Amino acid sequence: MTVRVMLISPAHSGALREARFDDDGPLDEAGTHRAARAADAVPGADRLLTAPDTRCRQTAAALGLRAEPEPAVRAWDLGRWRGSTLADVTEEEPDAVAAWLADPAAAPHGGESLHALRERTGGWLEGLTDGGGRVLAVTDPAVVRAAVLYALALPADAFWRLDAAPLTLTELSGRAGRWNLRIGRPLEP
Repeated sequence: MTVRVMLISPAHSGALREARFDDDGPLDEAGTHRAARAADAVPGADRLLTAPDTRCRQTAAALGLRAEPEPAVRAWDLGRWRGSTLADVTEEEPDAVAAWLADPAAAPHGGESLHALRERTGGWLEGLTDGGGRVLAVTDPAVVRAAVLYALALPADAFWRLDAAPLTLTELSGRAGRWNLRIGRPLEP
């Protein structure tokens, strides 16, 4: 059965503005304001979901969505690196960062590997094809990137070349094993 999956990246938070690995902090004031202004641009859906992470829940609320939490689209678990900048971690653990960037199965931070993120996200996508319809989820940019990676059967290193800007809509449509992509439409009033 065909399903349309619409993924919205959350608005700005302090971690994003400071280029830190997500620390489950709240949206900043500008992010909340921008999301509220974009509410009229959100497409309709049969199911409204949000990652359980703070900035995703707050983005969904600011967009006026009564979204139910979906653990399968939670943010990428980066373990002990959470809240740190890539520059700081690279300085402290250069070999660990090099392994993480080169090997999709590596999780030197003690969290989730890129491979595990891709499989979790792909399993969620495939599960949606049973019901069809239109599903909208507010989720972490890494999850959006992993969904694109999975849906298009891209090699793991393509993950590092994808970007999901704040408050953009990425659309996947299709069914198990065959997906089409519409990338990064901004949610602007």
